[in-house]
Amino acid sequence: MARKAAYRRKRQNKTGMLLVTTVVLMMLIVVTVKSVELREKRATYMAREEALMQEIEAEEARAEELAEYEKYTQTKKYVEEIAKEKLGLVYEGEIIFKDER
Repeated sequence: MARKAAYRRKRQNKTGMLLVTTVVLMMLIVVTVKSVELREKRATYMAREEALMQEIEAEEARAEELAEYEKYTQTKKYVEEIAKEKLGLVYEGEIIFKDER
């Protein structure tokens, strides 16, 4: 009977080890798959971050241009240009030449 008990314990140990090994392998597979998914997400986020950084730079440049344009619109030269182009105003005594077309 001692031999049967020892055989059962050996068999149970082998079965237990097989189950533990199977669980560990399954966990390893799951971790590997999730790791790959996380790397893909990271690459996507890095690309999005780069695109957003470029967009920020473009908007900052546009803001600078608008600030310069705002300063320009406050000058006398700008007012004169708009008065001549849109309103057709001229200085007193100024002569305008137009093409005959």
